[in-house]
Amino acid sequence: MTDGRVPGAAVLPQNPLTPPSGGLQSVEMDPVEYTLRKRLPRKLPKRRNDVYVNMKTDFRAQLARCQKLLEGGGHREICVHGLGLAINRAINIALQLQASSQGALQLAANTSTVELVDDLEPDDPDEAPGEPMTRTRNNSAIHIKVYYPSP
Repeated sequence: MTDGRVPGAAVLPQNPLTPPSGGLQSVEMDPVEYTLRKRLPRKLPKRRNDVYVNMKTDFRAQLARCQKLLEGGGHREICVHGLGLAINRAINIALQLQASSQGALQLAANTSTVELVDDLEPDDPDEAPGEPMTRTRNNSAIHIKVYYPSP
């Protein structure tokens, strides 16, 4: 193996629309174009100690809210929820909380998959007969319990 390939690895063409023989392949597209509208995810029941992390709010503001709930809010535990791209931010918030408490806080993380629904609405309602279409997709989620252990 002098070419550096891994044995058993498949070689894929660079352009998936062009077959390996080099000929052109036509791709049929639906003449009607659709606009994708993402619905909001179904939320878990909101408790006073639940924090839903997103990518729009400033990181320091979300961290301060969590610290306020733990220190001044009278809660011994909070649950930090992150969905999709916000998973990394939720993990970072939990780790920052643990580091700032000098190890007094414990973390317990659970992952899940959330089913999301998207609406596909036609750009020109006159050309597309019928109702707008819906599409479901899965997205990863994390739920981190940040708590003071029992003495």
